[in-house]
Amino acid sequence: MASSLPLLLLLLCTLNVAHSNIRIFNLRATGLPSDLFGTTDGYVKVFCSAASLGKTSVRINNRNPWWEEEFSYFKAQENDILRLEVFDSDFLFDDQLGVCQRSVKVGTHQHDCFLKRGGTLHYSYTLQGQ
Repeated sequence: MASSLPLLLLLLCTLNVAHSNIRIFNLRATGLPSDLFGTTDGYVKVFCSAASLGKTSVRINNRNPWWEEEFSYFKAQENDILRLEVFDSDFLFDDQLGVCQRSVKVGTHQHDCFLKRGGTLHYSYTLQGQ
């Protein structure tokens, strides 16, 4: 019995909060607004809970950009907040066009998010079950 105690403790340590993998993909926007410098140079920053998952490349002079990047986070949990921030890249300061936030659910989902300064962000995510 005493020899199985370390194995039991190891098993109990791994049973804490269950984590899942989330994948964010198929990011695209339509109707992004123009500014004083011309057509939008858009990009997206991606967050899950407090974790920054990265940002897309900048799409120059494109009101309807599509980004090829995909983002993953293996510590995601159901009901975590997925946040996508859309920006227009400019010479001095990048303008935030809008923020999309939602609680994630298990499964594959597609969403459209209307941006505060105009345009729509379309994206998909998959959260694997725990």
